[in-house]
Amino acid sequence: MELEHTTSLGTMPPLEACGLLPASTNEAEAAARGNILIVDGSPAIRSNMRKVLSGDEHTVVEASTTSEAIGAISIQGIDLVLVDASAPEMGAIEFCRMLKKSGATQFLPVFVLASGDDPETEVRAIEAGADEFLVMPLRERTFRARVQANLRHKSMIDSLDNSESVLFSLAQSVEERDPDLGQHCQRLAMMAAAMGLALGLPACDILTLQRGGYLHDVGKVAIPDSVLFKPGPLTSEEWVTMKTHAERGERICGGMRSLSMVLPIIRHHHEKWDGSGYPDGLKGEEIPLLARILQLADIYDALTTSRPYKQAMSPEEALRIVREETLKGWRDPKLVDIFAGILPMFRSPETPELSRVSLHALAASLERFRKGPASHEPETNISHNKASDKTRSSAPLAL
Repeated sequence: MELEHTTSLGTMPPLEACGLLPASTNEAEAAARGNILIVDGSPAIRSNMRKVLSGDEHTVVEASTTSEAIGAISIQGIDLVLVDASAPEMGAIEFCRMLKKSGATQFLPVFVLASGDDPETEVRAIEAGADEFLVMPLRERTFRARVQANLRHKSMIDSLDNSESVLFSLAQSVEERDPDLGQHCQRLAMMAAAMGLALGLPACDILTLQRGGYLHDVGKVAIPDSVLFKPGPLTSEEWVTMKTHAERGERICGGMRSLSMVLPIIRHHHEKWDGSGYPDGLKGEEIPLLARILQLADIYDALTTSRPYKQAMSPEEALRIVREETLKGWRDPKLVDIFAGILPMFRSPETPELSRVSLHALAASLERFRKGPASHEPETNISHNKASDKTRSSAPLAL
């Protein structure tokens, strides 16, 4: 996606007009204001910190324990945390580590404040993800400058999140244009994440699989409706157009550095194990692992979903088709075996529609992951190819 456009040096507008600089000092200060949480067991220290911060018109929230702090973060939209190294209950180190492990708070700036210069505590704080380690008493001007710099960085991260939300909405619009898809993207995100958990993949890969479930077909927004929703078979020209959605999707998301790990999924989720897929004809373990995982979830969901031209298959029928495609050389055989092993998770006895996965079971698995990300090695020797950025199966169900 093109995020910038150029202009000649002779006609360059003022930086303020481009939004690259604030129009006034007041705007710069306003951009650095935020909701700041002070976590300290001493009311006197919290009061002193509040006075130091009051000159910049921040909203200051106080907590005497880490439990109170967690509650404040949950309900008050905190932008920056100042936590005493010996904060009651959890302590700053474990509190910081907990915040940085959670996807909802991983970019929340955390300052650890210590009463003395202790290199060991400083190292542990940095390893736990602390953004700053400051020793009391604070130098007021330096402290306020660090607070404002971190708030500006947090604001930039939030703006990236807003850009991502636009792309996710764009991807969801493909699903909404075709009511037969139902909650396709949601199911894919959860099934792929469950596969990642079964393989013992790290937290960043689980998040990437979830994002890939929603964004893998975002390129279809650029495919004409006459092709995308054609009820009968596609002509050879239409098929060429349809296959471009993988590359189009990669270009659409390519301008977002925060989505860089999702790009191989978007581009390569239609490659085949024997090299007969598209767009790059990758073979075997040349195909990125996360793309292979998402592909299996995509195929299974397509087979078990009702469409105007076909009925939904049972899970057993769908797995039989996937295994037949594996014998043809199209799918990763090790991944198919693992997928078959966790298939019962995707069944929902209380729901008659076969395309609905057991969201409750998957949500429970993901919740266990959030509480303690898997640190064990994958049980099966599956190659994780992240380097390949060269970045509809021929069966009519795998568009």
